[in-house]
Amino acid sequence: MEQPLIVITGAGTGIGAATARAFADRGHPLLLLGRRLDRLTGLGLPHALARAVDVTDRSAVAAAVAEAEAAFGPVDALVNNAGTMLLGEVAAQPAQQWDQMVDVNVRGLLNGIAAVLPGMVDRGTGTVINIGSVAGLKSYPKHTVYSGTKAAVHAISESLREEVAAHGVRVVTIAPGAVRTDLLSHTTDEAAKADYQAFKDAVELPTADEIAEAVRWVYEQPQRITVRELVLAATGQAA
Repeated sequence: MEQPLIVITGAGTGIGAATARAFADRGHPLLLLGRRLDRLTGLGLPHALARAVDVTDRSAVAAAVAEAEAAFGPVDALVNNAGTMLLGEVAAQPAQQWDQMVDVNVRGLLNGIAAVLPGMVDRGTGTVINIGSVAGLKSYPKHTVYSGTKAAVHAISESLREEVAAHGVRVVTIAPGAVRTDLLSHTTDEAAKADYQAFKDAVELPTADEIAEAVRWVYEQPQRITVRELVLAATGQAA
């Protein structure tokens, strides 16, 4: 392949699927990771290896990356997109939901990094793009644990960037505000879901395709330039 390999987690829907299409349009071979294989293969993208992998399974992530590299060559970029948002007040929210968000949003992100970073450092090139959130930069009602996990994404990204900058590896954080995707469907607190949905219905939100274009744009900057953090939100989203 003339274009290098891109790995995308949470690639079956929303921003992940849109990002996969954006890079496929440029001719990149892809490793698509997600929980449902039918959604990954349903994208119908060329030169794409689809694997039903839970990002919290470190060995499974590493095995999928090794398989893709054997087929397409070294990973040039990782888009750490997999995430879950379960809104609710901490006093009432089941602790299992805290665990799920920490496992997917933080440990899953680290597992992706662990699978690709040593090779990038050895080669002296590569890009890690972590999908954070405006909720990782400020607080919102009923977002406490979710915001904590996304704040961790931002902190991990910046510290990692400092570690690997001298090795020619870029680390980028993309921080969307509310986006028109199905991420809200994971929330089980019906009041929180209704409040968030009412806000989404009242504002013209960015689409997943628009966020994907931003992901592709930061990647396509010269390797000597790192867009350290890019915050994207609807103009009508005041908070």
